[in-house]
Amino acid sequence: MIIETSRFGQLEVDAERLIVFDDGILGFPSQHEYALIQTGQGSGFYWLQSVDTPDLAFVVCDPRLFVADYQVPAKLEELQCIGLTQPDQAQVFIIVNKVSDLLTGNLQGPIVVNTLNRRGRQLVLSDKRYSTRHPLMRVARPEVMGKTA
Repeated sequence: MIIETSRFGQLEVDAERLIVFDDGILGFPSQHEYALIQTGQGSGFYWLQSVDTPDLAFVVCDPRLFVADYQVPAKLEELQCIGLTQPDQAQVFIIVNKVSDLLTGNLQGPIVVNTLNRRGRQLVLSDKRYSTRHPLMRVARPEVMGKTA
């Protein structure tokens, strides 16, 4: 399948890389279909690119790359809407943002994907251990004319 993106132009995406969100993602309830695009060989970061809106994409990653003991305190009943019956059928992602030279992750709003049917749901956790701007890592600032910015 060919999709239009504002960042990468036209991309051919394998149907196995599509994820359907019946309820959309927070703030985008009418956007249901996304492609999961790897950012680079061996990278833990992905683009979650809307199939229908070229300008809509999120950087996501597995939260356990940065928070080894991260767990989604959700009951399986909450995830039955995506057909999830076993925890080992789930892949969890968090949305990543860049704030100055810091990458942060939304640990309070994890995205849970059923790996068997590729249906996903974004949860809103009430667990106060997690924040929407959890620091993940610092990124190098670009050099400007021989000086660091």
